[in-house]
Amino acid sequence: MLAAIEVRDLTVAYRDRPVLWDVDLSVPNGVLMAIVGPNGAGKTTLIKAILNLVTPSAGHVHIFGKPYASIKSIVGYVPQRGSVDWDFPANVLDVVLMGLYGRLGWIRRPGRTERAQAMEALEMAGIRHLAHRQISQLSGGQQQRVFLARALVQDATVYLMDEPFQGVDATTERAIIALLRDLRLGGKTVVAVHHDLQTVPDYFDEVLLLNVRRIACGPVPAVFTQENLGLTYGGRVAFLER
Repeated sequence: MLAAIEVRDLTVAYRDRPVLWDVDLSVPNGVLMAIVGPNGAGKTTLIKAILNLVTPSAGHVHIFGKPYASIKSIVGYVPQRGSVDWDFPANVLDVVLMGLYGRLGWIRRPGRTERAQAMEALEMAGIRHLAHRQISQLSGGQQQRVFLARALVQDATVYLMDEPFQGVDATTERAIIALLRDLRLGGKTVVAVHHDLQTVPDYFDEVLLLNVRRIACGPVPAVFTQENLGLTYGGRVAFLER
């Protein structure tokens, strides 16, 4: 069976400084995978390289055996919440409809069908009642759910998420992981940058430990060990084994 995502020999450098070095990664289809590592480890850069948002110095990425450019319609992306201008004058429904522009193009306007799909995605994210609220009026957790709804409306097969739990309250975090589990149940693949070591065993099936280089990758029970975490974080690990 083809891997959902296959990364081989990936190197990315900024001004001759390697941010990722010779990284290999194979993501099985239908799993929740965490990308874990210290600040500056290249986690966000890896997500962006998979999405062809940064140009690698070497290596290649395939989604179900094909280059991203030829299959990008089946890939959904949830960026970091802090990377967006939340003062932009748009309401929640408008932002979610933006997830359909890859299908519609920038000229064709969303119609009744697309609006119904967007409302369904908002329902799945638990924020249907906020459809006509200005995004600048939302809490951090609500903003994150808007991003999730925008990705959901694409009905993608593979989802890449950059710290989907960052800055959200406990209720929103529970809602998000329930949604990710529903995606997995539907045969979807989710790869998420994640920073809370304590929740990795509860939330994810697979984990990539990254610090510029790949330290370890595979099923959480086999890979998420004190030894590997020490190698990833240089011995400074705030993780308690259960």
